[in-house]
Amino acid sequence: MPALIVTLVTVVLAVIVLIIMSLVVINEYERGVIFRFGHVVGVLKPGLRMRIPFGIDIIRKIDIRVRTIDVPDQEIITKDNVSIRVDAVVYYRVEDPILVVTKVVNFTNSTAMLGQTNLRSVLGQHELDEILTNKENISRILKELLTETMASWGIVISAVELKSIEIPDAMKRAMAKQAEAERERRAKITAAEGEEQAAMKLFKASEIISASPSALQLRYLQTLNDIAAEKNSTIIFPLPMDFMSAFSKLTGLKQPQEDKKSE
Repeated sequence: MPALIVTLVTVVLAVIVLIIMSLVVINEYERGVIFRFGHVVGVLKPGLRMRIPFGIDIIRKIDIRVRTIDVPDQEIITKDNVSIRVDAVVYYRVEDPILVVTKVVNFTNSTAMLGQTNLRSVLGQHELDEILTNKENISRILKELLTETMASWGIVISAVELKSIEIPDAMKRAMAKQAEAERERRAKITAAEGEEQAAMKLFKASEIISASPSALQLRYLQTLNDIAAEKNSTIIFPLPMDFMSAFSKLTGLKQPQEDKKSE
């Protein structure tokens, strides 16, 4: 009997050890690719899972969370022959764990190298002004190129963003001068438009006043009132030209126009 008990205990312990060796925990953000005798037989979902121990089933855990790759600074010559330095950020995630394991050796390094290559290729086809003003469009083109290649690796590109663009100092000074000249041009155009509008208003006002001579006299009185409000010691009061004509006739003086006609 003791021998039988020892045997049963041994068997139970062996089964317990075998079960423990067969258990594997897959986290919520992971997927487990099962290799059985070198062949992929499936993917384990999150939770406590079973496998065949003793090296028969090998589990390769793949993180499916969004990852970030900081593409290093790349010195690029744009289409208009301007040398700039640009770095970018690539956001991606694993969609098919089997393809990630079987199609590429190191998908993180491969993604970074592919991002550098496409960054130089795409920016080299655009001028500096396009790169500075259409960053979203360039990011979209980069995302499409990366997705086209990395879809076969089981990787989905979430986003591609240009992080910074470094421009030579000489180009910065030239751009500053260009911006200053553009602002001066707009200021002159605005001033000219203001003069034009003011002239049109004065022209309309003169037509209204000429239609009613008393309106001009009211404007004289209003101007006199405005001058008096400033407490000035000298007041200039304009006289109508008709009054001057009548005064010249009374004194027997001729106006310049009449002198010209007499000549």
